[in-house]
Amino acid sequence: MAERAYHCAVEVTLEVIGGRWTPVILAHLKENDHLRFAQIRRLIPDITDKMLTQRLRELARAGIIDRTLVSAAPAHVEYSLTEAGRGLSPVLTAMWAWGEQRATTMGLTITPVQPEVHPGPPPTD
Repeated sequence: MAERAYHCAVEVTLEVIGGRWTPVILAHLKENDHLRFAQIRRLIPDITDKMLTQRLRELARAGIIDRTLVSAAPAHVEYSLTEAGRGLSPVLTAMWAWGEQRATTMGLTITPVQPEVHPGPPPTD
């Protein structure tokens, strides 16, 4: 297989984060240390399970995220940014800031999905 030729450093970045939903997934992982699949899915309501699975696999293969099997009962998988993924923080922060500024300029509304709150045990009196 021939090595790909790049003509601009942005091409290298876009090869990793250029897919639809990929920067959004990374932004949520940047803001949260570890997320389960279902948590990511709730934070991005318009993504399909198939697309989320595909993007998570691509990011794991690229070394941008870690996929960790947690053996607690019940066993589950958690996703987090690797060192390389955390290196994308300035890019993601810039994209976030630009998006907020653009939304303000264009009169767009951004309505983030509220994280799921797990209530603790009922109070004992």
